[in-house]
Amino acid sequence: MPYRWLEDAPVSDAGFEAWGSSLGECFQAAADALLALMLGNPESLQGKEQREVAVEHDSLDLLLVRFLEEILYFKDAEQLFLRAKQCEVGERSGAWQAVAQLEGERVDPERHWLAADVKAVTLHRLRVEQRDGVWIATVVVDL
Repeated sequence: MPYRWLEDAPVSDAGFEAWGSSLGECFQAAADALLALMLGNPESLQGKEQREVAVEHDSLDLLLVRFLEEILYFKDAEQLFLRAKQCEVGERSGAWQAVAQLEGERVDPERHWLAADVKAVTLHRLRVEQRDGVWIATVVVDL
């Protein structure tokens, strides 16, 4: 589990740090943490449906926000819980880009334990940085 919960997040929010040896692994870990906030048993998620996400931004921090917002969009618009199975993050022509393969399934109340309803990714404490060769993302979400 390459993420940990932030104990000092504001009361109506939840926060986490996610990390990986590459930016892609870091973004995948952030997606896993987001899923674990919403679904009490993320291991129950089956890869029945696939989606591809491609987002771009001038800022690496805001690229992560856009990436996580795409996952929230599918939850809200299609009732799909998705996990990032593959993610590539890089800089091209002065902009950061993330392309990810997502897989998961529609909400099944018989098998999925709904935990928190994440409404949005906030800018509070948002950071993506490299420390000692490891990429670390700090994210706070609004519940």
